[in-house]
Amino acid sequence: MKIFNFGSLNYDYVYSVDHILMPGETLASSRMETFCGGKGLNQSVALAKAGAEVWHAGMVGEDGSTLLDMCGKNGVNTSYIRSIPGKSGHTVIQVDKNGQNNILLFGGSNRCFTRDFVDEVFSGFEPGDMMLLQNEVNDIDYIIDTAYQKGMRIAFNPSPFDEAVKKCDLNKVSFLLLNEIEGWQISGAREPEKILKYFAETYPKTAIVLTLGKDGAVYQDGSCRIKHGIYPVKVVDTTAAGDTFTGFFLSAVLQGKTPEEALEIASKASSIAVTRKGAAPSIPTLDEVLHTSFD
Repeated sequence: MKIFNFGSLNYDYVYSVDHILMPGETLASSRMETFCGGKGLNQSVALAKAGAEVWHAGMVGEDGSTLLDMCGKNGVNTSYIRSIPGKSGHTVIQVDKNGQNNILLFGGSNRCFTRDFVDEVFSGFEPGDMMLLQNEVNDIDYIIDTAYQKGMRIAFNPSPFDEAVKKCDLNKVSFLLLNEIEGWQISGAREPEKILKYFAETYPKTAIVLTLGKDGAVYQDGSCRIKHGIYPVKVVDTTAAGDTFTGFFLSAVLQGKTPEEALEIASKASSIAVTRKGAAPSIPTLDEVLHTSFD
């Protein structure tokens, strides 16, 4: 079974600050660093580092050579990444002294997908293969519909949430991976129990993976519900924590692991990632995950 990822590729401009800025506030940054990122790139790198053979489908601008290099050196197949005129996507990220962040996103080339490009990518994959998708690219409803018509398994991370997600038929999704904020934005419920109840009733055929920050993560599939806690670590930067979790969880699923095993591996991987700076560079290898002790 193959997995390919229709996803964004960004440059992350990361500013270290004492605290996240308030509206109208001006604050000096103690450091500025540039990293390769984007939810798509991060999740592809996480999949590859977790042992999956992954193809990335996306677009970069004229400045995108470093993004291509980051994919290639981490074992991500780049044959479906196209270079187009203009700028690649980028983010402006504030990271405070406690490792928390906020992110401003510019889509750039990530918002230039055409349906011809989407169809071209799908021609290289078969029924039963898995497609991963996030909401940092355009035409996500068309991408989901096309994957479903082809008989593929669909993993969807509806982040960042906006009106485009509301156009998608989530009944067609095999795995929906989201955090509690996205869970609230879709369901209208703020409590995790009510969020999970909403998805169980509204999308009964979709497996839900709900991440809850310090409260760990929950997997729900029909009548099956499994919880897993977090590991105690010193948080440096949470930027790629969710993407690391997604990549390692899906890789474990592709390897035939149980949901319990997949949650454990993904939780360990994301715990390691938050102890490091940057997005893609913070993602650990599977060997690190399997041999790190959290005692």
